[in-house]
Amino acid sequence: MDSFKRTDLTTYLDQLASSSPVPGGGGTAAYTAALGAALGEMTANLSVGHQKDRAQQEELAELLKNLAASRDQLLDLTDRDAKGFLPLAEAMRLPKTTEEEKTLRKAKMEEGLQMAAEVPLQILKETVRVIELLEEVLQKAAASSVSDAGCAAALAEAALKSAALNILINTKYMKDRSRAKRLNTKTYGLLETYTKRAQKIYQNVYERLIVQ
Repeated sequence: MDSFKRTDLTTYLDQLASSSPVPGGGGTAAYTAALGAALGEMTANLSVGHQKDRAQQEELAELLKNLAASRDQLLDLTDRDAKGFLPLAEAMRLPKTTEEEKTLRKAKMEEGLQMAAEVPLQILKETVRVIELLEEVLQKAAASSVSDAGCAAALAEAALKSAALNILINTKYMKDRSRAKRLNTKTYGLLETYTKRAQKIYQNVYERLIVQ
């Protein structure tokens, strides 16, 4: 399988629009969060020159480093999500005529569902990190670049919600309901908390820009 992180945008969109199961919602969530991180970097880069305080400049430089690290991690997760789905896709194609085949298929499906849920959870957690960094960026952003911070937050919120759905579609069909419940509880908690935080960033920017 080719690396999606090295695919040009037009080709990626063509693949996404096709009937192929990958790339799908999980990988696109990671890509969307990476776009949010990149816009956060843009905001910080545009703001560095406006900061006269050396300590603030150093803080922006640290934010840039952390956002770049998150962006790289999220791009890696676009590929890892596709690879994580492959065992489930293979399990779905297994025969289910005899009882032995049915038993094997059920076991492989369960393994596949667990693996397919794992990467979206990592995407969710990394998107949480991006939102936390965007909160700091906004505090130091130059007035002329706050709109980019707001756009970054909107993308991060979309990525957060998309990653969550890609966890829940897999936990829904898990036979191990204890494991599914743990994953769901973690997902619900992060989704509720960080959707609000991303929306707060967006609302802050929106209120600065609207004409009274």
